[in-house]
Amino acid sequence: MPDMTPAPRRRPLWRLFIMPALVVVAAAAWSAFWFYAASEVGVRADAWATQEAKAGRVYACGKREVAGFPFRFEVSCNDASVSLFSQTADAKAPFTARLSEIMVIAQIYQPKLLIAEFKAPATLSDRGQPPSLKVNWSLGQSSVYGLPDVPQRASIEFNNPSIDRVNGPVATPLAKASHVELHGRIAEGSAQDNPVIQTVLRIAGGNVQEVHPLLAQPFDADIETKLTGLKDFSPKPWPERFRELQAAGGHVEIVRSRVQQGDLVSVAAGTLSLNAQGRIDGELQMTVAGIEKVIPALGIEKMLEEGVPQATLDRVAPGVKTQDLNNLFGALDRAIPGLGKVVKQNANTGVAAGINALGKEAELEGKKARAFPLRFVDGAVFLGPLKVGQVPPLF
Repeated sequence: MPDMTPAPRRRPLWRLFIMPALVVVAAAAWSAFWFYAASEVGVRADAWATQEAKAGRVYACGKREVAGFPFRFEVSCNDASVSLFSQTADAKAPFTARLSEIMVIAQIYQPKLLIAEFKAPATLSDRGQPPSLKVNWSLGQSSVYGLPDVPQRASIEFNNPSIDRVNGPVATPLAKASHVELHGRIAEGSAQDNPVIQTVLRIAGGNVQEVHPLLAQPFDADIETKLTGLKDFSPKPWPERFRELQAAGGHVEIVRSRVQQGDLVSVAAGTLSLNAQGRIDGELQMTVAGIEKVIPALGIEKMLEEGVPQATLDRVAPGVKTQDLNNLFGALDRAIPGLGKVVKQNANTGVAAGINALGKEAELEGKKARAFPLRFVDGAVFLGPLKVGQVPPLF
């Protein structure tokens, strides 16, 4: 009996190529999208740089490259520089900072998040002059969330940053730290309408030379602030922005501040604002444990032993005349030889007692402390009756 089983039907071969063909089409479409987006990176960067230039911040990139295909964008900028025009109250000549390389990374599936890495070192110089400052770090990176022109939050951090003054081959240390980080976000409003900016600054193992003796020794700081009074984030020089802030009655609220330097621990909170001359006014309520450690750093005893130059005396005790003070010590020595020297040697003790008398007893982190105000009057900084610093005008 013949075999009546029907022969199997052959499936069209073209169906076998549907999935591979779809994969090829998708890959081609994705590649076209990536390369189009990569070409737009340069367009957007140039538009942003043009916008910033109107505010006196001129950015330049010696060589720009885009990589990262297929799932992210890696934009590298070699020989990067920024020149600042009219960014300070005294309107000095343009200041230029140069950096060897910046790498900015964005994932295609999360385009609003930009991550940047900075390659050390950086140099800073006046226009047409050799570098005057050199900045180094072991790791430098930042992140920005939101479109570049309307950021919602941003962070920047450096490991082992240091700043040196450069004079030919000689480098003089000015500042350094083991770690510095700064975080900022829009707490209220929006980038276009009355933004309220909240920031957190943390410094570990920091010290600053040539500013004040108190800052020359290593310290840790954790400071949170809230800034109100800005109209928007539109590009503009900083002096102009500060004028707008002052006219709007804006201020900086120090929400919390903790600084530790050895056995000295200080916490503070308060509000600072700008007056019509661009100088800082305001008051911080401070609580300090180990305040006796501050007095030697002010140099009171050394100044008295050296005869107290009037300029120095004006800084720490405005209103007191050096001639009157030296006459007093001379009279003491004439009455009882050596008495003036004893008074000078105990000057720090007297000043510490005077500051203690201004505030009130308190306790800070289980230690005895004093609570008193730190005042800012037309840019001058007063610790009790002592003028301990001067902040230049911001516009």
